Amino acid sequence: MSSCLLGQAVRYDGGHNLMDSHIVQQWSEQGRIVAICPECAGGLPTPRPPAERVGELILTAQGEDVTLAFSLGADIALKLAQQERIKVAILKARSPSCGNKQIYDGQFAKQLIAGQGLTAEKLSAAGITVFNEFELSDAAAFVAELEARS
Repeated sequence: MSSCLLGQAVRYDGGHNLMDSHIVQQWSEQGRIVAICPECAGGLPTPRPPAERVGELILTAQGEDVTLAFSLGADIALKLAQQERIKVAILKARSPSCGNKQIYDGQFAKQLIAGQGLTAEKLSAAGITVFNEFELSDAAAFVAELEARS
């Protein structure tokens, strides 16, 4: 799960996106949550300049290419997920790392386009099902279905 969704102050602006959810609380109490901020794991500081995905690149509003740090963080997140045998990830919507369905268009004008962040893309390609914080009930249903099958 994206660390910012758990209240960790790792967002680009130094903030967080704490979710007040009984599902997350229950999973946490059951020891089912593994937290990571791929951007921090990739070596980026908090706070840091905002960045958006432009094709295969991740660029800041000032034009700095931070793709390498984002890619490293995505690789670390994938390795952790594989080590922990994670099948489901809950990631921050719209993030250039974690967005699973939409990301900002790279113009820094708050315009969304269809697409995935780098971490969501790598996790999905490895067979991990990625949800965002607005799809939490869908994620819980998916987890329940996985458990019913095993």
